[in-house]
Amino acid sequence: MPVIVSAEQAVQPIEAGQSILIGGFMSVGTPKTLLNALVKRNVSDLTVIANDTGTPGEGIGLLVRHRMLKKLIASHIGLNPETGQLMNSGQLEVELIPQGTLAEAIRAGGVGLGGFLTPTGVGTVVEEGKQKITVDGVEYLLEKPIKAGVALIKAYKSDTAGNLIFRKSARNFNPLMATAADYVVAEVEEIVAVGEIDPDDVMLPGIFVDALVKGGEDA
Repeated sequence: MPVIVSAEQAVQPIEAGQSILIGGFMSVGTPKTLLNALVKRNVSDLTVIANDTGTPGEGIGLLVRHRMLKKLIASHIGLNPETGQLMNSGQLEVELIPQGTLAEAIRAGGVGLGGFLTPTGVGTVVEEGKQKITVDGVEYLLEKPIKAGVALIKAYKSDTAGNLIFRKSARNFNPLMATAADYVVAEVEEIVAVGEIDPDDVMLPGIFVDALVKGGEDA
């Protein structure tokens, strides 16, 4: 059963140089309370895996602004010019992955797959350095799974056993990321007693969650 802690306590185990999966979709469904606590710790040289870097100074954009990232693995950085500036100046290593491929790579990491085949990116810069496999005359890229030491996710509601409900676009990446990390912290808007969430409504079982943090409402 996960422990209920403060944001500061939840991010305490995170160390410099670690890889972190961070949920959210253009800052919606991003664990902003946890990210604020992480900024206060000023942990450096992080590898962040996320859909995007939010907007300047908001969400993951806070980590970018405070120069806490060594490497970023993401699908989209267009809404945050600061990320692009750091990338172009060589201060931040950025690996851009098609959005569907990124989601499936995280899912593959969570369920223990050795990789998967996708036609997305064949014939483009995406295929550089990757193995190509032909199946029934169609070329595919072999994409490897993605896992991380830590996942910081955002959910709408949790019971004290860590069973989670997500709302709207917060369900795009957050549930997947929780399955693909060793240490998972869920920031939630509401924590209720066990039994108050209908089992049919659970989107992520509490077995994946190590710590719960009460946070604010999402956008």
